[in-house]
Amino acid sequence: MLDTAFSDLLRDDPQAAYPKLREAGVCPVNRSKDGSPAWIIARYDEVRGVLADPRMSLDKRSSRHGFTGFGLPPMLDRNLLNMDDPDHARIRRLAAAAFTPRRTEQLRDRIQAHADRLLDELAAADEADLIAEFAEPLAIYVICDLIGIPAEDGAAFRTWTNALLSKNSAGRDAARAGVAQMIGYLTRLIAARREEPRDDLVTALIAARDGEAGLSEEELVSLLFVILWAGYENSVHLTANSVVSLLAHQEQLEVIRQQPDPHTDAMGRAVEELLRHDQPVTMAIRRFPLEDVEIAGHTVPAGDMVTACLASANFDPERFADAEQLELARDPNPHLAFGHGPHYCLGAPLARLETRIALWTLFHRFPGLRLGVAAEELRWQEDHRQRGLLELPVRLAADVEAEVGAEVEAEG
Repeated sequence: MLDTAFSDLLRDDPQAAYPKLREAGVCPVNRSKDGSPAWIIARYDEVRGVLADPRMSLDKRSSRHGFTGFGLPPMLDRNLLNMDDPDHARIRRLAAAAFTPRRTEQLRDRIQAHADRLLDELAAADEADLIAEFAEPLAIYVICDLIGIPAEDGAAFRTWTNALLSKNSAGRDAARAGVAQMIGYLTRLIAARREEPRDDLVTALIAARDGEAGLSEEELVSLLFVILWAGYENSVHLTANSVVSLLAHQEQLEVIRQQPDPHTDAMGRAVEELLRHDQPVTMAIRRFPLEDVEIAGHTVPAGDMVTACLASANFDPERFADAEQLELARDPNPHLAFGHGPHYCLGAPLARLETRIALWTLFHRFPGLRLGVAAEELRWQEDHRQRGLLELPVRLAADVEAEVGAEVEAEG
């Protein structure tokens, strides 16, 4: 049974906690947020098995303890992250028909243009917060281009979803207001695209058919909600986490600096390793066994909450040699950052493309980039389910010695 001190360690120093989780194999935690029992699965083989096991339900109605999650209204709640087959398979099939590799590839030049422009705006500065001034706006621009909405609407959507994560009473009031605004916005967006179709994801989702059946209004709204939220939230933190890790491993950073463009095979391998080593989503979406299941010698009762620790699995030395090391040339790299099985991340190709362009462009534009504070002073979110920074202060000067020399010359 995990005590409070260990839960704090999992949040504050996950790399120290993961080996203890893997040693136990399956860990019952004290109580989950709503007071029900929960289990953490931590070894690679068991995690991969749980993610692909059809007996593991994502439907909250499979909880025997009345799990409610965020308590969203059905218009947002009946989405792919809360759904089992056959509805899940049907909606995912329709979404995949619209969320095509061609549509992702069409965004390549747009992503590069956004990255270039954002870094142009930083060129005259000595310091920056790379989350607020680069990673976050880039992710918003990209997901807005995909869906076909103005960037300012994406920024408003981020404000609404941030309120959902707030833990204080004022935040809960803002969350209720934000939910209503999100539903209203997405409903109006769908109606507008039905009236005037465009070459964007919303129009493609409206047009997607499975035989005679398409997506219902509720399914469209909830699907767009998940795409908007997950589409930028995880990209922001993947970019920022990767920057911190690369700055701490200068010899590995040289791999990126040596690439002629973001689309080389070496850049592809680098992003896969950063996904393994620095993934923002540390825990998979909770699942509920439809029957009693045995995992690593433990019997987990039907209806109990099961959480697969993706990050721990990605550091499992039984699967990855020198798992603690960042090795951008690692190949093969069967990490679980995007999950596994029927719920594998639909937006994985876009996340990979965006990360390639963001990191390559950043380090080629600012080759002397360094942290603006000591690494131990960086402030991380207080959430063991996600590994993300609150801000990422950096110094942008290309050459520290040149900068000092310029200051001395100016004083002279």
